[in-house]
Amino acid sequence: MDRLTSTTLLPESFQGARDDISMQLGIIWAQIKAPLIVPLLRISVVLCLIMSLMLFIERVYMGIVITLVKLFGRKPDKRYKWEAMKDDVELGNSAYPMVLVQIPMYNEREVYQLSIGAACGLSWPSDRIIIQILDDSTDPTIKDLVELECQRWASKGINIKYEIRDNRNGYKAGALKEGMKRSYVKQCDYVAIFDADFQPEPDFLWRTIPFLVHNPQIALVQTRWKFVNSDECLMTRMQEMSLDYHFTVEQEVGSSTYAFFGFNGTAGVWRIAALNE
Repeated sequence: MDRLTSTTLLPESFQGARDDISMQLGIIWAQIKAPLIVPLLRISVVLCLIMSLMLFIERVYMGIVITLVKLFGRKPDKRYKWEAMKDDVELGNSAYPMVLVQIPMYNEREVYQLSIGAACGLSWPSDRIIIQILDDSTDPTIKDLVELECQRWASKGINIKYEIRDNRNGYKAGALKEGMKRSYVKQCDYVAIFDADFQPEPDFLWRTIPFLVHNPQIALVQTRWKFVNSDECLMTRMQEMSLDYHFTVEQEVGSSTYAFFGFNGTAGVWRIAALNE
C-alpha cells in the first residue's frame, strides 16, 4: 500500500484557501509595517537616546559632586553632631536609648547561626536591646533549628524574641511590619535592621546611634557593606564593584546634597517615631 502524505489527505479547494489566507496576511503585514511599526521603532530609539543622555548627565553630575565632597567635604561625624554615648551615674543604663534589632529570615539554613550570633554579640547595655528574629521559613526543620538557636542565646541572658506568623503577606517588608506590632516594641526608640546574611561589627550601635540621638532631624542612618567572599570569583568581584559604587558615589552624593535616597533594606538604623509618622 502506498504511504499517504498529508497533502493527499487535504482537498485541493482547502489547500488553495490556505494559500490565499497566507497571501492575504502577507499583504496586510506589508501595508501596516511602514505606517505603524516603523514610527514605533523610531519613537523607541528616540526614547532610548533621551534616557541614555539623562543617565550620562546624572553620572557626570555625581562625578563632579563626589569629587568636591572628597576634596572639600567633611565626614558625616563632622557634618552632623556626633558624640560618644557616655555613662550616667544617676540614670545608669536608662540613659541609653532602647534599641530593637530585627532580622528577617526565610529558610536560612546556611547563615542563621552567623547572623543571630553577630546580632547577639552587639555591644550595648543588655537591658536596653531586644533582638527580634522574624522567621518566615516554610521548612519545619529549619524553623526548629532557628528557634533552638534563639533559645540557646536566651539561656545566656540575651533578650531575644523568636517571632513567626501564619502567612507570608508582604514577604520581608510584611515580616518587618508585623514585628513592629509587638507590644514590647513600644518601649523602643530605634530599630536596626539586618538581613540574615549580614554580620554587624560589635560596635555597630555605638557608631550609629549617636547620630540619631544628637540630631533629631535625622530619621535614618544607612551604613555601607563589606563582603566576606568578594574575591571568590569574577562575578563576586563585579558585584562588589557595583555595590561599592552605589555606596561610595550614589548614596554619598545623595546624603551630601540632602537629596532623597532609598533605604538598602539592611545595615541601617531607623528612628521609630519617623516610621510611625
